[in-house]
Amino acid sequence: MFAPVSRRRSLAALAMLGAGPALAQVKIVIAGVGGTRIPVAIVDFRDESKSPQPIAAIIRADLERSGLFRTVDVAGALSETSAPAYADWKARQVDDLVAGSVSRLADGRLDIRFKLWDVVRGAEVIGQAQAVHPDDARLAAHRIADVIYEKLTGDKGVFATRMAYVTKAGRRYSLVIADADGEGAKVALTSPEPIISPAWAPNGRELAYVSFESGKATVRIQDVQTGARRVLADFKGTNSAPAWSPDGGQLALSLSREGGTQLFVINRDGSGLRRLAQSSAIDTEACYAPDGSKIYFVSDRGGGPQIYRMPAGGGAAERVTFNGNYNISPAISPDGRTMAYVTRNGGAFRLCVMDIATGQSQQISDANDDESPSFAPNSKLIVYASRAGGKEVLMTTTLDGKIKTPLLVTLAEVREPTWGSFGAQ
Repeated sequence: MFAPVSRRRSLAALAMLGAGPALAQVKIVIAGVGGTRIPVAIVDFRDESKSPQPIAAIIRADLERSGLFRTVDVAGALSETSAPAYADWKARQVDDLVAGSVSRLADGRLDIRFKLWDVVRGAEVIGQAQAVHPDDARLAAHRIADVIYEKLTGDKGVFATRMAYVTKAGRRYSLVIADADGEGAKVALTSPEPIISPAWAPNGRELAYVSFESGKATVRIQDVQTGARRVLADFKGTNSAPAWSPDGGQLALSLSREGGTQLFVINRDGSGLRRLAQSSAIDTEACYAPDGSKIYFVSDRGGGPQIYRMPAGGGAAERVTFNGNYNISPAISPDGRTMAYVTRNGGAFRLCVMDIATGQSQQISDANDDESPSFAPNSKLIVYASRAGGKEVLMTTTLDGKIKTPLLVTLAEVREPTWGSFGAQ
């Protein structure tokens, strides 16, 4: 049985910091043609109207967005309390089947139950129940989708994790935290001055970002549960582009305190500042390899912006990108196998992925304004900002680019999404 979920309490303090811009949500739309996907049927949960959220629809959308599942349209009722007629479901070309129920407990909580059956083998896979506050019904649905995903793929699901991103509406900037499907957005911070470069701490409880509220670029860290903030870096010149080390003990920063823009590391408590490389070039946009051994970054030391890497403790740098003359915004997958980045192709900025072992790159977007890729904690999806139909949009994509899903479309500017770790729930 799941432990009770209570994200609403952890976000309550954030909601009090200020109302955010009006964000126009869109339903999941999948673009592109994927490969073979598992056909799964999720029947509407019995008495689902007792929930403020459409449990089955959320589960369907989560699984579709992963690119690994094809949900089969079904009608009628099915109870999780008895075995289904497997032959009938096989005839509908369903491999796996999910049904559940919602009931209200005496204390006002919702009792949400489900079962997953393997139709091909004719066997129950798992059944679970969770009691949640009605405000946590969406999170409960995401967690059910995570269980289904893991049971059917062997990989951990990411639907109950969170994202952060920045919006700009008029002269107002907001740091926003939302569910992994773009819903449930809460404003963590608003400011009349720019907010840029948000980065989740590995523990999922803190965000580092750059704020201009003091009249210059400073790096701050904010507790996402309490809203408490502190200044990490306020050195001479600009302080920018924070990136957490995998153990959360240090952050890499770009500072101009010694002229130009160079990479430094600093302890999470603000002590131990140390420069990483001696170079007259501009070095910025650092990110760590998941084992903490290397730092990837952008530098113009070769004449134009390209991606390099060097030992995390400093030392000689080697160039990583060679296709094109403008490559920026590296992000390394948590499994260490893939690098996402943005390349300029003519006047268009497009998302690319690179197999780190072979160095082979692939452009997976044909848009013109892609930026700020960030990996899901299971390394299977990427979130990034783009434009579609003249509007700002957050997108997720599979690594091959075949399944793309708009999460958020808004008239406000939306930028710099960052996907939290499994701890960001």
